[in-house]
Amino acid sequence: MLYLTVLSVAFALFFLSRFILLKKEIRSVTDQLLERHQHKADTKINLAFYDTDFEKLAKEINVQIDETKVANAQKRRTENELRQAILNMSHDIRTPMTSILGYIQFLENEDLTQEKSKEYIMIIKTGALRLKGLLEDFLELSMIESAEYSLKMDSIKLNDMVLEVLVGFYEEFNKKNIEPSINISENEVWIIGNSSAVKRVIENLTINAIKHSSGNVAINLNKTPSYAELTVINPASELKEEDLFYLFNRFYKADQARKGKGTGLGLSITKSLMQKMNGDITAELKDEQLYMKCKWKIKP
Repeated sequence: MLYLTVLSVAFALFFLSRFILLKKEIRSVTDQLLERHQHKADTKINLAFYDTDFEKLAKEINVQIDETKVANAQKRRTENELRQAILNMSHDIRTPMTSILGYIQFLENEDLTQEKSKEYIMIIKTGALRLKGLLEDFLELSMIESAEYSLKMDSIKLNDMVLEVLVGFYEEFNKKNIEPSINISENEVWIIGNSSAVKRVIENLTINAIKHSSGNVAINLNKTPSYAELTVINPASELKEEDLFYLFNRFYKADQARKGKGTGLGLSITKSLMQKMNGDITAELKDEQLYMKCKWKIKP
């Protein structure tokens, strides 16, 4: 009888001590969460008393802490990108707008010759067209990046589309004395994509190559068993390796000397369109040559 009594007391003391330790651990975890909530600490939950169920709870809390950190970091990056985009857009709008208003004032001068008037009108027209292009690009990018925007996917013969687009740039290549090297696979290259989006992607990459090329341009189309790859190559001596990370950002212009000669949205639009088509676009720099590579899934 005495043995049973001692055993019962031992069990009672054991469970009482566990209960007290668990209560203490709950208070400790509560204090740690409170410190995090009040921004006094930024550490994960630590346990002094180990219990299987309590360890699982602490592990799940720490997973939530990690996910919150990632979400907050992404939020800060998005806010910074948006802030920078607004600043850049304000600058790009202000520059031509100031020019337009200035030349309008010149036109109000009654002593202005007809020749000068025509010159100023042409400058105003150029500035207005630049503003129009900027706003259209910005609205297009905003629309493409919205969750509701979707593309109707279809089968596209990429060989024909690449040639069709490049023919349209014949005059632009001539103006810059660029003789493009065009290498297209002899085999038919059928991909899954959106016709208008694919065309816009090819156009944007070609425009980018013509604008920023310090030499000739190469356009290659190759086919693998699983995907089609379009590569646009142009000399880019002013480009640095660190520029590649930002190349697809809104308004980013690696060549400072060319600021004001484009919206800086073309590559952002291109990347967004590729993502909407479940494709991929990357930029590489080799021997001062910029390689812009687009990949689409091959039609089964």
